[in-house]
Amino acid sequence: MAALISKRLLRCSSGSLPSLGRSYFNSRNAGSSSFYKSRDVFSRLSGERLLSAECSLVRKMIRQFSTSILTPGPDEGAFPSDLLSKKTLAASERTIGLCQDLLIPVTNFHNEDKGFMVLHGDVFDLPIRKDIIHRVVRWQLAKRQQGTHCTKTISEVSGTGRKPWNQKGTGKARHGTLRGPQFRGGATMHGPKPRSHAFKVNKKVRRLGLKIALSARAAEGKLLIFEDLEVPTHKTKNIVNYYNQMENTKKLLLVDGGPIDEKLKLSTQNLHYVNILPAIGLNVYSILLHDTLVMSRAAVTRIVERMRTPINR
Repeated sequence: MAALISKRLLRCSSGSLPSLGRSYFNSRNAGSSSFYKSRDVFSRLSGERLLSAECSLVRKMIRQFSTSILTPGPDEGAFPSDLLSKKTLAASERTIGLCQDLLIPVTNFHNEDKGFMVLHGDVFDLPIRKDIIHRVVRWQLAKRQQGTHCTKTISEVSGTGRKPWNQKGTGKARHGTLRGPQFRGGATMHGPKPRSHAFKVNKKVRRLGLKIALSARAAEGKLLIFEDLEVPTHKTKNIVNYYNQMENTKKLLLVDGGPIDEKLKLSTQNLHYVNILPAIGLNVYSILLHDTLVMSRAAVTRIVERMRTPINR
């Protein structure tokens, strides 16, 4: 389209209406009949009017649809710096939530290369849904409440049951007991009693919440896969040195497939920012409390089996 517009502009700029008229009248055919001459002049004038109108329309289109993208020729220098965009180009990122398998490198506490591991997309690449996370977290916090709160009713507080004063003649308000809620040391009306705060959430929703939490950590790049969680000694400095090497990490959650190693347990029990869980105890609230999740190969295998186990009805 640019070549067509440039050709039309050259045609418009090459000649004008007066010059074409003079060249016409000065030609060798000037001695023809006046009838044909007037007819030819009229047609030529009509064509020139149409051509000039088309050229003006093309100029308007160029001014309207022109862009700021400039391409310098071979004999021209570089672009002026004030015409270049200062915005950095964003790197292409994968689309989250397509249930695609992820290839994650495997390492250990010594940052050694241990190969790769495929994370199944139906567990580690689900669309992020905050409503499901909210429901599961509320269910966890409500279920773990002890519910041992208790207040005494009017029949449970200590005190006499006789009428404190006569019904009439004292000028005071009428009362039948001193154990009422309006007296000091009296009862509490409509107070809490021991009960369970748990409410029902479907198993599919709870399972979906754990998948979404794992997918969120994988999408953020905060999911690390270790070959195993073995440490050489029970010294805390081993875990501290590894924690200091990590960037943008405040709290660390270690998840192992089987029973927790005793050395690892002793090396982390004095660190409030490092916690350990077995794969069977991994939950949504614990994942959200820690910004970095480290799982062993065995833990990933156990979690995938747990998520793919059919729900008993």
